[in-house]
Amino acid sequence: PALNGQGGLHLVRDTDGGRYDGDPVYDHAVGPMQFIPGTWQTYQVDADGDGVADPNDINDATLAAANYLCAGGRDLATSGGWWGAVLSYNAIQQYAQKVFDAANDYGQRARTIA
Repeated sequence: PALNGQGGLHLVRDTDGGRYDGDPVYDHAVGPMQFIPGTWQTYQVDADGDGVADPNDINDATLAAANYLCAGGRDLATSGGWWGAVLSYNAIQQYAQKVFDAANDYGQRARTIA
């Protein structure tokens, strides 16, 4: 949805001329990692070497997300670094807790399969 300040969403005016999200007025989160275009412009990367940094390409988007989460020297191997990284993406504590719960569940399932 448009980040137009309505329905509990933040107001984020367009930063990309509609290039990534098709909206020249408001930004929208785009791609599998839901980058805001202005943030994508800062952290974009061509992870698969195809010559294009594309927020809709899973390889590019996930490496860009890793770069974003580790920005500023955050160490995701530490509790403080992990929480700081997630809260830098979305500063709502309930959101961070949901991410933690999902990551913990994934980790538990991975150990069970291994």
